[in-house]
Amino acid sequence: MSRTARRIRVVVVAATALVCLGASQLTANAATTVAIDPGTTFQRIDGFGVSEAFGQANSIRNASSATRQQALNMLFGTANGAGFSILRSIIPSGSDSIEPKSPGSPSATPTYVWNGNSDATDQGQLWLARQAKTYGVTNFYNVAWSAPGFMKTNGSDSNGGSLCGTSGASCSSGDWRKAYANYLVQHAKYWASVGLTPSAVGFVNEPSLTTSYASMLVSPSQAASFMPTFSAAMKASGLATKAACCDTLGFNLLPSYVSAVGNADVGLWTSHGYSSAPSSTINSGGHSVWESEWGVNGSSWDTSWDDGSTSAGFTWAQRIQTGMTRANLNAFLYWWGISSTGHDSALVSLSGSTLTASKRYYALANFSRFIRPGATRIGATSGDSNLTVSAYRNSDGSTVIAVLNTAQSSVSATYTVSGKSTGAVTPYLTNASNSTAAQAAIGLSADAFTATVPARSLVTYRIP
Repeated sequence: MSRTARRIRVVVVAATALVCLGASQLTANAATTVAIDPGTTFQRIDGFGVSEAFGQANSIRNASSATRQQALNMLFGTANGAGFSILRSIIPSGSDSIEPKSPGSPSATPTYVWNGNSDATDQGQLWLARQAKTYGVTNFYNVAWSAPGFMKTNGSDSNGGSLCGTSGASCSSGDWRKAYANYLVQHAKYWASVGLTPSAVGFVNEPSLTTSYASMLVSPSQAASFMPTFSAAMKASGLATKAACCDTLGFNLLPSYVSAVGNADVGLWTSHGYSSAPSSTINSGGHSVWESEWGVNGSSWDTSWDDGSTSAGFTWAQRIQTGMTRANLNAFLYWWGISSTGHDSALVSLSGSTLTASKRYYALANFSRFIRPGATRIGATSGDSNLTVSAYRNSDGSTVIAVLNTAQSSVSATYTVSGKSTGAVTPYLTNASNSTAAQAAIGLSADAFTATVPARSLVTYRIP
């Protein structure tokens, strides 16, 4: 925890009176105080993001021109879209990989295949990354679900199997650890050659899970036997790309990988939220910790805000708030941003030329559009357990306060902001009736403004 020289204190006092969202006079019996203090700083924010793996990038690419542009604006636009700043892409490991055929042995010269001029490369994800870059996105996280099959114990990139040469994984073909590290580095170099240098590359996805699609089993000890080779190869590449580990199924599994691998050979720690949500900090050795994938597994499409389900926007607002404040996450990523599958694994449904946003999308947008890469989370304490608050200082000097009211009634508050004596505060409201909707600006007077968060609502206040 650090202290900045300039100290701004924002105090939120919850009152019993119910007033509309905007300027108002509070009653004298205010009792609850929530203090937001930029003098106390926590983690740096790397960003918020999504993936369009497994063909969804192509779903967007192959849509009509108008629909395609609308989709890109919804994903990456900072004016009216979500402003996602991280794009997570799968590194293909099958016949469409950069090394579709075995060179014969780990020491043999590989024959790589790559077409940086084709929009179809990497399942359309290269095209999507190019489009994202036009919106200012520079954070590209590329992850292999598996090594190519010829490098694994089961001879296939699907159905589990382990990387030959890692702890307990002996193969007659030899030790493929170095060859796999070189393969990952080469893929990163190809992306870099077209101006899309990955910020990080991961070598495995959900390493405890065997699936009928691309998957690879990697125990903590196996990760420990591969990461030094991978890290050394990445450092020798001349790229600024970090070696990431290990996209575990849940945050309950990540600590065992951290303990086994250590921090010396890892540039980024990653985990998903499926088997366990991010609710406490990881001993990351100062490296960023990302919630790199989380979504809803199911076959239905639920656009609701607050129906009590895991698909509800309110549920995701709580998950983001918890992850940022209790786990000190540096990044929060949903699974698919836009999908043509028609279920809750996506934030936005694409059906023909129609894009339909769920309230999950707007829950994320209330954070991602306003909390920009490079922001710092600042201190926030709440005296009312129904009112959860997180606050951030962007690199442009603006302050963002995300307030989630979990109560069944509105909570009125006064915000005193020292050093912000004049100007305007803009609230953005998301609930059953509003979707990251800008409300009337609230004037600052004598370092203060008053406002109300409606029941079961998320409000983001932006102070220039």
